[in-house]
Amino acid sequence: MFSIRCFEFNPIQENTYVLYNQQGECAIIDPGCYYENERRQLKTFIEGHKLSPKYLINTHCHLDHVFGNKFVSDTWSLPLHLHETEKLVLSFAPKSAEMYGLPFDNYDGEMVFLNEGDIIKLGDDELKVLLTPGHSPASLSFYCEKDGFLISGDVLFSGSIGRTDLPGGSFEAIENSIRTKLYSLPNETNVHPGHGRGTSIGFEKYNNPFVREE
Repeated sequence: MFSIRCFEFNPIQENTYVLYNQQGECAIIDPGCYYENERRQLKTFIEGHKLSPKYLINTHCHLDHVFGNKFVSDTWSLPLHLHETEKLVLSFAPKSAEMYGLPFDNYDGEMVFLNEGDIIKLGDDELKVLLTPGHSPASLSFYCEKDGFLISGDVLFSGSIGRTDLPGGSFEAIENSIRTKLYSLPNETNVHPGHGRGTSIGFEKYNNPFVREE
């Protein structure tokens, strides 16, 4: 069974997730830690809970979700897991960050590419990879059927959806991703988004003003 710890990091208030199990293995998803105190907070939590990081994962590679990639990789010797199509987005992140006045050292190490239907295993626990483009060219979401939760990145929020006006974004694509990949999950599925508070598939399915089921 997974436990989930969420940290709100960086000036863009991004949600970084640490998923960990009873065996003490963990995955770090979208490390947005920008400031030294944020990096220290993440490291202190992992070390304090005696966790062994096994995965560094990006749902997508916009700047606020990748600030801490290099720190996490260097600290725990982890390669970055992402969709191959997000490589270009990752390479552009430093230039985008400069426009926000947030320079950072980008990750340039080994990459492991994830695809639709892949299974990420931590001991007896599993995350299923869902390809959910629209906010970015190849956004990924991660579904745990056993524990009934979804890590949605910036695809689906509480009462909203990810913006689609950035390069590679598409409202048609994100609407299709939400309707076919996310709203097909059980209504009671808890959604852990890339920003803001959590929600559920059932609530969003019938209340989200951007993509709603009739």
